[in-house]
Formats: sequence, structure tokens, C-alpha cells
Amino acid sequence: MKTLYFIRHAKSSWKHTVGDRHRPLKKQGVKDALQVSKLVAQTIVKPQVIITSDAIRTQSTATYFKDAFELKNDAFVVNPELYDFSGQQVMKLIKELKNTQDCVMLCGHNHAFTSIVNILGSISIDNVPTCGFVAITFDVDKWSEITTGTTVKTVFPRDLK
Repeated sequence: MKTLYFIRHAKSSWKHTVGDRHRPLKKQGVKDALQVSKLVAQTIVKPQVIITSDAIRTQSTATYFKDAFELKNDAFVVNPELYDFSGQQVMKLIKELKNTQDCVMLCGHNHAFTSIVNILGSISIDNVPTCGFVAITFDVDKWSEITTGTTVKTVFPRDLK
């Protein structure tokens, strides 16, 4: 059995004159990341690794989850391939995950994540919101074999208000 956790980065700030990869989280994004990460860490199995896009907003969001799960630094990987909005690079990365890893958390971007959770999951999600969490399980032994799985949990910031 393989499990994927998808986290879309929390709300980012547009008030800074920086490139897209360098946008930080805004205050609401920090609040959402703290709330969602704490709830998720209390209710699901700890991932073996968190892989995040190299954008500042995703790294910041993923760090809240790393801390909530009390993961060590070697279980936190920054991968520029997750800076992907179409989903093609994300799917390639998923199919190439190490088979010794059974539970992996990915932190990245839309529209890629909404598309992928709808392709791989068992429920239709109109839009994975910022700091949205989706967990999907697959009854396979190898990542290269995943097709459709079962969406087992969603946590969206609006659900916590």
C-alpha cells in the first residue's frame, strides 16, 4: 500500500516586488499552515518524507508540516520539479519515488495539485484551496504502478473556521 499526501502551499503575499518563486506567506497563510498542520499531524500517519517545491511559499508551508510531524531534516527534501503548474513533472516525480517509501507528502502548486488529486483520487474536488490537504491511498507495491486510488481525507482551512 502506498499513500500520498498533497499540500497546496498556504496563502502567499503579493505585496513584495519579488519573482514568483520568492513570494513569502502572508499572515493568513501562516495561520492556516499552523492550524492545518497541527490537525493533520494529530489525525494521520506520519509521512516518511516531505518533498516540496523550491518556491519560498511552499518551503515555508512544508516546514510547518515538518515541525508538526517532528520530522528530521533528512526527511525534508526541496525539489524544483514540484514547481510545476501543469502536473506533468509532479506525476513523473510520483512515479519515480523510492519504493521503500510507503507514505510521502508533497507540497506544491495549483493547477497541478487539483488536477492530480482528481485524476488519482476517488472524489471530485473543484479546487484544492491554499493550504488544502488531500490524502490518497493506493493498493500497489510500487509507485510506478499507481493509477486510481482512494481519497481518504481532506482538510481545507475553511473547514476549520
